[in-house]
Amino acid sequence: LMSNVVIYTKPGCPYCAKAMAWHNQQGIAFEERNAQDNPAYRKEMFAYSDNDPTVPVIVVDGVYKQSGWEGRG
Repeated sequence: LMSNVVIYTKPGCPYCAKAMAWHNQQGIAFEERNAQDNPAYRKEMFAYSDNDPTVPVIVVDGVYKQSGWEGRG
């Protein structure tokens, strides 16, 4: 059963790129949502992250998992 993975990102974020690359390497499908340029996605991201602007924000099946990647972000 595939999870529904959403990764909130901003353009040029190296940790976002690493997170997406890792998911691709694992064969885990995800939807990228640009939280910098899309106000609706930004609002969603902040709701999950408790207003923490750190990206990426990773949400699996509607459940907040983490902000940042490899301890960074």
